[in-house]
Amino acid sequence: MALPKVLICGDIVWAHEDVKTLLGPLAEVILMDSPSREHFFQNVAEGGKYANIVAIYRHNTSADRIGIFDAELVKVLPGTLKWIAHNGAGYDQIDIAACKARGIIVSNTPGAVDDATATTALYLLVSAVRQYSIAERNVRSGKWKQGLAPAHDPSALTLGVLGLGGIGTRLAHLAHAFPMRVIYHSRNPNPDAPAWAEYFADREAMLRETDVLSIHVPLKKETEGLVGEKEIRALKRGSVIVNTARGKVIDEEALIRALKDGHLYGAGLDVYPNEPEVNPELFTFSNVTLLPHMGTETRESQHKMEVRALQNVQDYLTNGAGKDVVPEMK
Repeated sequence: MALPKVLICGDIVWAHEDVKTLLGPLAEVILMDSPSREHFFQNVAEGGKYANIVAIYRHNTSADRIGIFDAELVKVLPGTLKWIAHNGAGYDQIDIAACKARGIIVSNTPGAVDDATATTALYLLVSAVRQYSIAERNVRSGKWKQGLAPAHDPSALTLGVLGLGGIGTRLAHLAHAFPMRVIYHSRNPNPDAPAWAEYFADREAMLRETDVLSIHVPLKKETEGLVGEKEIRALKRGSVIVNTARGKVIDEEALIRALKDGHLYGAGLDVYPNEPEVNPELFTFSNVTLLPHMGTETRESQHKMEVRALQNVQDYLTNGAGKDVVPEMK
């Protein structure tokens, strides 16, 4: 009997042997080689190369060739397809509602990204409060300590975590080592939160006590602009914002206004609303540390993410369901 077909849609960099081990005995693995969206649509149609696939491993790099998994793309996926295993904690490039309407389950890779993203947030935090990004540019250009404002010891500050999931919890542990006071707001208290992490049911009440706000919420329609003018102004004057989640979670214009008038001491950003474009105005602030969305760019995390997504496909093929179904589908 023919093996079910699984489509690898996007890059596999570190887990080539894992593909053979995890999927080889269970499925016919097909590599997506479409150079364009039109070509992909032709090949998912009946009689095409990708017809009759039952599961997809998806990486964001596939968007460079076929675009995101929006409603238009989901609509043409074959009726045999029941599982999309996305590589990544964030899955905003997939139209979950459209998948749900087609009976397609989507999984992601929580946990696999925690260490790398949390250490990125920690770097941005330390760089912003100690002005290390400015200092490095100074020493490279022969300016030494010119223009440096008085910095802060992290141990003197309160870290407010917006969204205490896996990444937020990992950052909380790292920051607590300074030690920083750690407070957080999520829709509900995290039962796995350490005892020293103080839960605030009222988001604005948490913001009023925050010196450094680190954002760790997924991008959804309801979280676009979640941190806007009101939330930024609720922070203490002289506070810092760190974002390793998604750029559109922050109202960028409100952020820039608060940097201009000094309400914010600084910021650390790894993500932007229209990547890879960065608002040129951000380059004018020496007190803003900027990174090119490299939160998960480590060998170890990339490998863990690939394997975890592949394991969700394996679990679907063997048990009928993967372990990491996205919250909207649970």
